[in-house]
This record gives sequence, structure tokens and C-alpha cells, in this order.
Amino acid sequence: MSTESSSSPLSAPGNQTPDDHRAIRTAVVGFGLSGSVFHAPLIAADRRYSLDVIATSDAGRQATAVGRYPGVRTVPDGDAVLALAADLDLVVLGTPPATHYPLAKAALEAGLDVVVDKPFAVTSAEGAELIGLAARLGRVLTVFQNRRWDGDFLTVKGLLEAGALGQVTRFESRFERWSPEVSKAWKAEATAATGGGVLFDLGTHLLDQVLELFGPGEVVHAELEARRPGEKVDDDCFLVVRHGSGVLSHLWMNMLCAQQGPRYRVLGSEGAFTKHGVDPQEPYIVAGGGPLDEEYGVEDPEWAGRLGRDGHLDRVSTERGAYPEFYRILADKISDGGAASSLPLPVDPAGPVEVLKLIEQARTLA
Repeated sequence: MSTESSSSPLSAPGNQTPDDHRAIRTAVVGFGLSGSVFHAPLIAADRRYSLDVIATSDAGRQATAVGRYPGVRTVPDGDAVLALAADLDLVVLGTPPATHYPLAKAALEAGLDVVVDKPFAVTSAEGAELIGLAARLGRVLTVFQNRRWDGDFLTVKGLLEAGALGQVTRFESRFERWSPEVSKAWKAEATAATGGGVLFDLGTHLLDQVLELFGPGEVVHAELEARRPGEKVDDDCFLVVRHGSGVLSHLWMNMLCAQQGPRYRVLGSEGAFTKHGVDPQEPYIVAGGGPLDEEYGVEDPEWAGRLGRDGHLDRVSTERGAYPEFYRILADKISDGGAASSLPLPVDPAGPVEVLKLIEQARTLA
């Protein structure tokens, strides 16, 4: 199979939105889990974007991309996307972490707005440099911290904003999975210096969430272990973050967990909230569903959390998950003038830089 599809031009009339404004011409670099499950479906479902290019060197993934998105152009890599920069507006990087900094830098310099999947970079210094570059060039730069729109996180956030728990003292959050084998070739070879390990993966989400909820903090305890055969970095981590607000966050990330603990347990002066289960958006897309489906993001009621204290517990329905919000907010920003617009970014990249600083603290402590 050819590495490049000879399909319709990037600016085909079919890509126009109903109000005749040109759609945001978009390329997705990488078509593994990130590109195929998160980015491409969300972009294709929003009519203010046109999904023009998908970059992957894998022939099978190229065929899948063309099958799912007729008319999309496939190219082998990020360099091939940058060669098409004049016909694009936005590039989305769903590639391994070590590539994020060089690809984002090159895309910004090519005049493109950029979405970088988490982790933003492999060092806080690289992230800060990208922010400065985007500002100098007048480009939009954001980070796909999609789990800010998990239904369970939105539920917790709503409870805290309503003061339902009183003064929060301790926050527990987990991403635990049973994955006894390292599933991807790049992950098997990655080191801490190249963004490998569960701390850079699931830990990035957990740290981003607690900074959103409780503000700045510092890592005061860190346990980073490699349990699985062949694991080069960490697959079993526990962190304690002490926030300036007084809250202690306890965070678990584990890829070798045969029995999972609560997704959240939040303790406050007036009560507590406990929630099991994991947001359903990712598995729904993997199973063949789409972001526009009525069932998308809706959690089974049996996973409802419990609010109150033992003996006096109320069920709390989980809010609908909303990953499409990321791309809706981004389209508003780009359409309103991009970097010059006063509208917010879906994720200010300064937050993910703080996440990287916490990861660096954890590695120093461990």
C-alpha cells in the first residue's frame, strides 16, 4: 500500500461549514490509541473542523484511517505533515512523548496552531520554551488534558464547588489497571528521559486534575516502582501532593493491579464522596461508538458515587462525560482570531508545565 493517499484536495468544498466559513484544516500525527480513539473521532464529529491528513507509517492503520474517514489523506510521518503546512491550520500530536517537543516546535515555526497530547513534553523546561515560542509567533498552543472532561471528575468538581463536603482535607485518586505485559513497542523501550512509565502516562492526568481542583502544590512523598518483566521505568507509583490550600492529595497509578480501589475518595469536614469505576468515553469509542451518539459519555447508573457518611449515604449520578468540549473551546478560540483572541484555551499549557515540575519533584524524591 502506498504511504500517501491521492484523495481529494485538502481544501475540498465538502469541508466547508454551513455558514460558509472555512473549516479548521487539521492534521493528526499518530494513529495509535491517541489518534484513532481520542483525536480523530472528536475532530471528525465537529463540523468546524475538517480532518484532512492523518500521519502514520503503519499500512494497516493507513487503511483503517481511510476506511473511517473517506477523503482523508494519509502520509507517513510528521515531516510529511509539515510539508503540507501551507494547506493546514492545525496539527494535533498524538505521538510518543519524546517527539512532542521537536514536532510541536517545528509545527509552530511552520505557522500552525498546535495541540499536544499529554505529557506536554518530557521536561518542564521544554514545555516552557514551547509556550514562549508560541507567544512570540502568535500561534495557539494547547495540551490535550482530556480527563478534565471525565464525567466523574466533572461530578467531583461540581460537589466541591457546591461545598457539599465542607472543607476538603484529603483527596484520593487512582488510575489502576491489570496490564501484566507492556503493550506497545515504544513503551517497552522508553526511559524516564524519553517520557516512559506510568507516571508520565496516567500520572499526568491525576496531577493535572488535582492542580485544577486544589491549586498549586508540591510532591512531599513519592514511590516509583517497576514491577512488570521488561519495564524500564515505573508501572506502580504512589505520590502525595501537599497543596497550598491545605489539601493532601494521595495519587495511585498502577498497571499491575488485580483489584482496583475507588477511582475517587474525597474526605471533608461535612462528609465524604466515594466513586468506583472509570469514565466510559474511551471504551465507548473503542467499541465502535461515536461522540455524537446519544449514549456517548453516559455512565451506567450502577456506578453512581456515594455522598455523605457511613449510615447516611446518598447516591450521586455521574455527570455526562464531555471530551468534545476540548475541541469546541479550541474552535471558538481559533475562529475568534487565534492567539489574539481573548477567549480561553481549552487547556492553558502553563498548567501542564506545572504537572511536569511535579513529576520532576517526584523523581528527585524517589
